[in-house]
Amino acid sequence: MDKVIGFLRLMRPANIITAVADVLAGVAIAVYVVDDGNVYQWQSVGLLLVSTICLYGGGVVLNDVFDAELDSKERPERPIPSGLVSKNAAALFGLILLLAGIAAAASVHITGWFSSSAMISIAIAICAVVYDKWMKHSRFLGPLNMGICRGLNLLLGMSILPSVLPQYGFLAIVPVIYIAAVTMVSRGEVHGGKKSTLYSAALLYAIVIASILTIGIVNNYIVYTAIFVVLFGAMIFPPLRKAMRNPAAPLIGKAVKAGVIALIVMNAAWAAAFGAIYFALLILLLLPVSLLMAKLFAVT
Repeated sequence: MDKVIGFLRLMRPANIITAVADVLAGVAIAVYVVDDGNVYQWQSVGLLLVSTICLYGGGVVLNDVFDAELDSKERPERPIPSGLVSKNAAALFGLILLLAGIAAAASVHITGWFSSSAMISIAIAICAVVYDKWMKHSRFLGPLNMGICRGLNLLLGMSILPSVLPQYGFLAIVPVIYIAAVTMVSRGEVHGGKKSTLYSAALLYAIVIASILTIGIVNNYIVYTAIFVVLFGAMIFPPLRKAMRNPAAPLIGKAVKAGVIALIVMNAAWAAAFGAIYFALLILLLLPVSLLMAKLFAVT
């Protein structure tokens, strides 16, 4: 049982729920564009959710595999350095998860491995491994790479209706910006950070909020959008402001945790901006689940 819990800890359950929210937001956008009941084929939605769960889980598991030596010094309580899960077992588990995620995405459309869903899932898997192995320590490319993974995850949800991608695929740039900001903040989780980095992250947060509000205005759903955006801002800015005043590692850790969990609210805001209010509420219901998981399992 301890080993099972160890594998679950490696997967970061609270974070995986935010990935589910990404895909649901993408599906909500597709629903808005076509207003077609066929999009509500829940089997396809379920396969995309399984895909993102496995892809995200595989990515973070391999992250701990590549960081095993460093974690033995900085975070010895993690499953691999503590000896709860062997490095080889974790590597195999991460690889299986990535392959399962790609297979689930390939099952969404009759074109299988050549479908947009499959191609996007493969891109996510590649970006995750590239980040884990090479890019995470780069000040610029690391945050950008991590952001691209999230942007692709939004596209994975949209790929339930591939024709939507050329029209609204550009929206993926917003989660790229947001996650890049969160990743910038996370640089100071262990040894503390710099105020200049935190101020830069705050600026990027403001750009993200402005982008979502703009879409809400364009689609004539500004009231719905504003409600979710206010909640989003209330989650991310207070802990970031405290970290700005004192960029100590514990406060930065709280800001990062808030930034990750708030992804759920950001995705709910996307759904609201496209008039998919029921999807927005469904996504928001994931928030208490993620918060509960965050108490049981580490977020970072």
